[in-house]
Amino acid sequence: MCGIAGWVSYGTDLTQRREVVDAMTETMACRGPDDSGTWVRPNVALGHRRLAIIDLPGGRQPMAEAGLAAMVYSGEAYNFTELREDLLKRGHKFETDSDTEVVLHGYLEWGDEVVDHLNGMYAFAIWDERDEKLVMIRDRMGIKPFYYYPTPDGVLFGSEPKAILANPLARKVVDTDGLRELMAMTKTPGWSLWKGMHEVGPGTIVTVDRSGIRTRTYWKLDAKQHTDDQETTVERVRELMTDIVHRQLIADVPRCVLLSGGLDSSAVTGLAAARLAEQGERLRTFSVDFQGQEENFKPDEVRDTPDSPFIRDVAQLVGSDHKDVVLNPAELSDPEVRRKVLAARDIPAGLGDMDTSLYLLFKAIRAESTVALSGESADEVFGGYRWFHDEAAVNSGTFPWLAFRMGLTSERGALLRGEVQEKLDLPGYIADQYATAVAQVEHLDGESEQDRKMRTVCNLHLSRFVRMLLDRKDRASMAVGLEVRVPFCDHRLVEYVYNTPWSLKTFDGREKSLLRHATEHVLPTSVRDRVKSPYPSTQDPGYAAALQQQAKEALTERDNPVFELVDRDWLHRVSEVDPVTMSSAQRSGIDRALDLYHWFDLYRPELQLD
Repeated sequence: MCGIAGWVSYGTDLTQRREVVDAMTETMACRGPDDSGTWVRPNVALGHRRLAIIDLPGGRQPMAEAGLAAMVYSGEAYNFTELREDLLKRGHKFETDSDTEVVLHGYLEWGDEVVDHLNGMYAFAIWDERDEKLVMIRDRMGIKPFYYYPTPDGVLFGSEPKAILANPLARKVVDTDGLRELMAMTKTPGWSLWKGMHEVGPGTIVTVDRSGIRTRTYWKLDAKQHTDDQETTVERVRELMTDIVHRQLIADVPRCVLLSGGLDSSAVTGLAAARLAEQGERLRTFSVDFQGQEENFKPDEVRDTPDSPFIRDVAQLVGSDHKDVVLNPAELSDPEVRRKVLAARDIPAGLGDMDTSLYLLFKAIRAESTVALSGESADEVFGGYRWFHDEAAVNSGTFPWLAFRMGLTSERGALLRGEVQEKLDLPGYIADQYATAVAQVEHLDGESEQDRKMRTVCNLHLSRFVRMLLDRKDRASMAVGLEVRVPFCDHRLVEYVYNTPWSLKTFDGREKSLLRHATEHVLPTSVRDRVKSPYPSTQDPGYAAALQQQAKEALTERDNPVFELVDRDWLHRVSEVDPVTMSSAQRSGIDRALDLYHWFDLYRPELQLD
């Protein structure tokens, strides 16, 4: 796990611009606190910050094979041991035990078709000296972030936008299109908030040479006939989950699991604990909780029960060394923590305590572990969210997570000035994005209407929704130098479950039937029977009151640029609402407004609203 950056210029001698690449690389010191390196040639400069996970002394980067290629790499190839053996048989020689060297030699053997051999999460750039070209490759699901910015004579790239923005060629411009997607929550493929900047798409290769920039998609969700019966399907999911968790436990540093007490994280916890027990080790688990949450919990629109009782059941069953990270309203609403989250994410996402609590959880974990396994993405793979099972949301004619009424997605543009709302036209933008996304879904001949509909819903979550969550997870964890692995994003599992009919995904009348039955042997009964509950959010009105006070302070600044976007009257009204009765949509709106307020101060963007 690392941060990568670079610059290709066919018209500039970059050996004279090393300090710029060093500055780009330094912006990601938090992603790689263990080491740094720069590799510069006349037309290319590569920068790397390293978080050492495998082969601590031998995996330094940039890594080069003289006269052939040089690479900067972020992520993990979980099958690197098998690939290494294959490449050894093909005549390759290795000087380290790192997966980085295996990927580099894989490229030298297969070119960009090395992607067909990789299992893992990765974003890497290879400068091929033989053809004077840059090859940028991102993993299939988009677990690791990767951005690029075309220039008149080449390209800038980095794990995060901040690395690119450190180069004077990149302008900090945010236009109408950037703001639309920020507010819409539809995750347009390739989107970046910053004008002129693009994501390397998941499952995509971007090649840069003297003739320009080309892209190639090497992986997507294909529709395939599922022929296994229920028993075989459950067994196959069990086999895949077991193999995936075993692979993702490999590391030369302390590991743990993020435990929420839900089915997803509990399944990973149970499988991981069993594997480590075979090796004579005890699993560490960590959870986030809020002061007084269990005692004062009230069911809301998406949560029926507090997490704590279920967490205790899992930890007791598997015998993990468990730690709760308990947070109070002051910690969650601390403006400095919010600014650290914004600096990590580069965008004012407006997730409030769900972002700050995740950052504080990861910070606490990093004091004891360097690698954590997460249950992220199981809901997208197995169909777990409540709106999958809500007829109104499924048949709404828009993205189901937007149709399902909850504070996070409701009235997302309400905080904006009227003229800004008109320019953005969020309803029209969302409708266009939905139509585009649906048109790209591949179906099978003869598929039932129900299976067509639910395949579309599943595809929307795997091609759009999950990418927002994966980016959030990566930025918050890497901001404190913690590597978080996501077993449910293994492409083998995603492909297999994606093509199971909806009737199999819900064969016991519940959500995530396949996962529940495939992992019930490692679950306590309470968790096996628990209804889906999402990532926790504090219910303490003290958090809302703290937000209101910060909003009132912001309102005293007459000339703050945030009010080019945010409606003062709206912010004043919600800052006067009783925090005990404040709606989740109002609280979410204040969080978005405060994110924008601090983001303007941190980034000083140039707005271009046409």
